Amino acid sequence: METERTTFDVRLAKHAALADAARLRIVDLLTLGDYSPSELQAELRIPSNLLSHHLRTLEVAGLVGRHRSEADKRRSYLRLTPGSLDGLTPGVGHAVRRVLFVCTHNSARSQLATALWRQASDIPAASAGTHPAERIAPGAIEIAARHGLDLGHRAPQHLDDVADGRDFIITVCDSAHEELAAPPSNIHWSVPDPVRSGTPAAFEHAYQDITRRISDLAPRLHAA
Repeated sequence: METERTTFDVRLAKHAALADAARLRIVDLLTLGDYSPSELQAELRIPSNLLSHHLRTLEVAGLVGRHRSEADKRRSYLRLTPGSLDGLTPGVGHAVRRVLFVCTHNSARSQLATALWRQASDIPAASAGTHPAERIAPGAIEIAARHGLDLGHRAPQHLDDVADGRDFIITVCDSAHEELAAPPSNIHWSVPDPVRSGTPAAFEHAYQDITRRISDLAPRLHAA
């Protein structure tokens, strides 16, 4: 009985938190990707103190969490807590021509995301970097092989050589997202850089994070 009551109370708190137009809009945005408070404020066009109130409500309800940017340490990103919306339906889908995954060096996260996307969707996908490395990170190749994922023999490419202005851009790197202030990415996934530590655990975490996000997003996109 106590477990049932606790489960009911958690559900009740989540529904109460979502029973507001602004908070529902915030959650709808976060089902796509991660946003900084300033980015959410620009989207919702509400005062910062009101936004802070809404975010506190969502955090207390266990729907939203936040962490510091790896690039600009003063910035934080908000994301949905994994599993927080189980049983609830996110917002409408989007028609896209091609998905373009972008990170700084195009050597790990964006390469993994592109390969994973091709397994999950028929919509074309590509990857690029704002400052591409000379080669794909060995850790990315190793984690891909461990999961039976083929990264092929693609060399990292520069964003300017790949993007054509009609792509649905997903940044998977804080530095790239913050660098691309104009035009902004369509959505941002704040995935920690596994190359920084270079450990198998870091690459595994990035792989699982990207896998979950692609699993959530792919059914919501359709070919333009």
